[in-house]
Order: sequence, then structure tokens, then C-alpha cells
Amino acid sequence: MDNLVNLLSLIGALGLFLFGMKTMSEGLEKFAGDRLRNILAAMTKNRFMGVITGITVTALIQSSSATTVMVVSFVNAGLMSLAQAIGVIMGANVGTTVTAWIISAIGFKVNISALALPLLAIAVPLIFSGDSKRKSVGEFIFGFSFLFMGLFHLQEAAMALNIGEMVAKMLAQVAGGGFFTVILFVIVGALVTMVVQASAATMAITLMLFDMNIEGFGLEQAAALAMGQNIGTTITAFIASLTANTQARRAALAHMFFNVFGVVVVLVIFYPFCDAVNWFVDNIMLAPNNDLFKLSAFHTAFNVFNTLLLIGFVRQIELFVCRVLPQKEDDSEGRLKYITGGLLSTSELSIWQARNEIGVLAERCMKMLGMVRQCLDTEKDADFEKIYKKVEHYEQITDNMEEEIASYLRKVSEGRLSAYSKNHIACMLREVDELESIGDSFYHLARTVSRKRKNEPAPFTIQQQANIEQMLDLVNEAMEDMHAVITGPEHETLSLSKNYKVEQKINELRNQCREENLDSVSKGVYSYRLGTFYNDFISGCEKIGDYAINVVQEEAAVNK
Repeated sequence: MDNLVNLLSLIGALGLFLFGMKTMSEGLEKFAGDRLRNILAAMTKNRFMGVITGITVTALIQSSSATTVMVVSFVNAGLMSLAQAIGVIMGANVGTTVTAWIISAIGFKVNISALALPLLAIAVPLIFSGDSKRKSVGEFIFGFSFLFMGLFHLQEAAMALNIGEMVAKMLAQVAGGGFFTVILFVIVGALVTMVVQASAATMAITLMLFDMNIEGFGLEQAAALAMGQNIGTTITAFIASLTANTQARRAALAHMFFNVFGVVVVLVIFYPFCDAVNWFVDNIMLAPNNDLFKLSAFHTAFNVFNTLLLIGFVRQIELFVCRVLPQKEDDSEGRLKYITGGLLSTSELSIWQARNEIGVLAERCMKMLGMVRQCLDTEKDADFEKIYKKVEHYEQITDNMEEEIASYLRKVSEGRLSAYSKNHIACMLREVDELESIGDSFYHLARTVSRKRKNEPAPFTIQQQANIEQMLDLVNEAMEDMHAVITGPEHETLSLSKNYKVEQKINELRNQCREENLDSVSKGVYSYRLGTFYNDFISGCEKIGDYAINVVQEEAAVNK
């Protein structure tokens, strides 16, 4: 029974550690906000700046997985080239070693849990602050406290379970294995990290085991585990890229290749490499008795060595992954462009992805306007049916996109978000609903034209055609203005006077057309049936104008 309680305590402590890391990372991201995105988007002009950017961002948010998921998302969206992404990924591997140094410095020798409660006392008023920046700082302190509380309880549970003795017995069974033991520990490190999906957590466990001075578990075995973790951590970006485009999958493959190649090279010179790290810590850092520093130094040296080794071959890595994953011809209109499947990016950045995806949905709705014009102008039935089916297909695309974006936003809303972000998500959910209604309305316009072709042989009169063209021009203007607002800068104070003027013109033209239609039908200028189809078409256009102004109003509500 005691062993069961201790095992559950071990799992719970690991969960507390991971929760603390996630909370700390999200707090920093929310505090950084747009600046974090700007750093990733702007500071990758060359491979060296990309590496520095990867180191900086990963050191800040304490998660190479979060950085690589962001990079995959940026490549998927076309905001970052594959070569730029490779540089950032190299830097992310170096940046993630900061966690090990923090743990080595204060994680086991100092009872950090004694400081956790006072830190939480400082964080509580910040958490309940009305200012989003102070709240984010409070979340960071909360995460920091939970992280080291989890680390402290992880060590306690491990000692209660006699993990050290268990590891010693396992090592005794493979004693004399030599280099085979090193390979075994590389595999174990990779597998554990794949399961946990947090190399920092498995590194913390490795540091804890190393600190226990287990017989047979020295620097070489711990270093092998650390190298395996570098392979295991690539699974996160791989999952994030599963349903992304080819370029994003190439970025994830480059991450995997970079880490696996580094492990293979260092394994070739493994023992001299370990000796060099030992010498550096003993003679340069002047910390001969600090084994944790030696493991952290190995972890950093491995990643720095790998980066220096491959930074001159970014172009070759790019060509390699392009050859392994050739570009496939796919129906890009039928899939999401910015939102990657499999794994969410961090919450605040996910909102940015969704906002851009809404812009894509608006573009696809605008394409339907051109198709409706073609339906009106096409004379041959075969050509009309081809265009009509395309409108029908796009209506299904808008339905699917609305459902997928809304589902994605609901998942994002489950995370801890700032008040601004919660309001932003609510507005975006209403926006996608209105855009889906625009897609439906364009389909209804095409269907009205189809019904007229089948049931009313008489063409629209010259005046009717002129009014329809004028109405479609106004709808096009409303759609273009709406798209400009959706894709414009965030936090921009919007002046909606132009949008309202276009909406007013649409309403006035609709009223004018109704009156003219009633008068013309009563005078027998054209049949009642033709007037009905004409009126349905004009009314459908006016509804699109209403939906467009609703979208603009929601976007304005975000930026108040």
C-alpha cells in the first residue's frame, strides 16, 4: 500500500512540475504578447540571427517544444521560410538547456519548497489584478513556485520508492555492457521524453537520479539519457505538423534530423566528449565537485557543438528534407492554411493563427462573389452547371472552415487567457458564424439564378441587369472593406464610417429595386415570376451586406 501511495506521489509530483512549467511559460507568453511574435517573425533575417532568436525565445518561455510548435505554425502560414525555421530550431535546442542550469544551481541543494509559499503570497494579488500584464507576471511566479515544489516532491517520492536502488539493480544487470549501455540509455531517454513530451521534465528526472550518487550511474549514463531526450523532444513538433502543409512537415523533419544527427556524431566521440566536459567544469568553471554542473555543461555543450557543426549546412539540410518530403499537389482551398492540427500552439499565439484563418475564410467567401457573377453571365448550360457545382463546393468549404475554426477556438478558450483574449475569442466565434452565413447567401444567390434558368426563360431586363451589377459592385466593396478590417493590424482603433456608408447604399438600392419591381410587375413590364427571382436576388445581396457589417462591428469590438 505504501508503495502505491509513493508511486502516485511520484506521478503527482511530475504532474505538478509539468503544470508549473506550462503555467510559467504561458504567463511569460501573455506578458510578452505581440513582442514575442515580432521577435520570431523579424529576427530571422539570416541563419545566425535565427539561432540567436531560438535561444532567446526558448530561454524566455522555458520550452523548446513551444518554440518549435510556433516555428512549424509560422512555416505552415508562409511567414517564415524553411531555412529561417531551421536556424530557430537550432537555437531552441541551445535555449532549452537553461532549465537544467537553473535546476543544477538551486533545485536540489536548496529547499526551494520553503520559498514556494511566500512566492505564492506575492503572486496572489497579481493574479487577481485587473491589469493583464501584472496578472501574467503573477502566473509566471505561480508557475515558478509549482515547478520547484514539484521538483522537491519528485525527489522525496523517488527516495521513498528507493528509485536509486532500483536503478542500481538495473545497471548491475547491464554492467560491463560498455558502449552498449550508453546506446541503451539514449533509447530510454528518447522513449521517456516521447511519452512525457517535455524534455525539461525528463532532464529534471535525470538530474535527480544523478544527484543520488547511484552506483554505476555516472556522467556517461546521465549524458546518454540527456542525448536521448533531444531525440524524444522532436515528437512534439512532429505531431503539430501531421496535418499541416508540406513546408511545415519539412520543418519538423529538419528538427528531427538535426537532433538525431547530433546524437550520432557525439556518440562517435562520446568518451572524449565527456572527458572534455569534465575538464572544462573542473578547470574553467572551477567546480570540480559539482556533478550536476557537469551534466548541465554536457547538455549545453552537446547542443552548442551540434549547432556549430551544422549551422553552415542549413541549405543542405533544407535540400535533404525537400527531397525526403517532395511537394504534393493538393487542394489547398479545401484545408486550413494557418491552423495546424494534432497539437495546439500556446494559447495566445493560437488566437493569432485563428485570426489569420478567419481572413482566409473571408477570401474564400469573396471568391464566391466572382462565381455568382459568372453564373449570371454564362449562357451554356454545361458551363453554368460546372460553375454552380463550384459554388456548391465552396459553400461546403465555408461550412467546414467555420466548424473547424470554431472548434479550434473553443479548445484555445480552455487555456488560461487574458481578459482581452477571452473577448477576442468570443468576437471571432461570432465573426466565423457571420462569414459562414455569407457563404450560404452566395450559394443561395447562385441557386436563385439556377431556378430562374429552369423556370423563367425570359432574361432580366436591361434595368434589372444594371441594378444587379450595381448591387454586386456594392457587395464587393463591402466585402473588400470587411477583409481589410479582418486582416489589418491588431489593436487598431477602427473608423467604421466608410463601412456604414456602403451598407447604407446597399439598403437604399434594395429599397429602390423593390419599389421599381412592384411598379414594373403591376404595369406588366415583366412577369410576376421574373420579378420574384429578381427580388430574391437583390434581397440576398442585401443580407450579405448585413453580415459583412456585423463582422466589421465584431472586429471593432475587439479593439475598443
